[in-house]
Amino acid sequence: MAKAIHSMIRVLDEERSVDFYRKAFGLTVADRFDFDGFTLVYLSNDEATFELELTINKGQTEPYDLGNGYGHLAVCVSDVAAEHARFEAEGLNPRKLIDFKREGATLARFFFVQDPDGYEIEVMQRAGRYR
Repeated sequence: MAKAIHSMIRVLDEERSVDFYRKAFGLTVADRFDFDGFTLVYLSNDEATFELELTINKGQTEPYDLGNGYGHLAVCVSDVAAEHARFEAEGLNPRKLIDFKREGATLARFFFVQDPDGYEIEVMQRAGRYR
């Protein structure tokens, strides 16, 4: 069986991205590896072993073109309404809180936020299949 261990995104500004993911999700730097042409930063927290890998390519000055293939990263939290309020207080600009229904029942409760490089992140209520 395979085990998912990390997802990688390319970012322009290491400090700005590390700060965003710390404020938004409590992720901190687990490891940092500097190479001639790029730096790898692994972010994690105590909730799971899955990590977010930030790749900072040296010399990149223009924002990355995310194209039309990227979807989103999703995280789940115990109180999505409280997290939405906290994101607002932190100035992270969350979009509106959504109750997504299917056949009259709530399938998911969530909001989206963008990181500094434009990556979409879905913040979901921990419930049902989203644990």
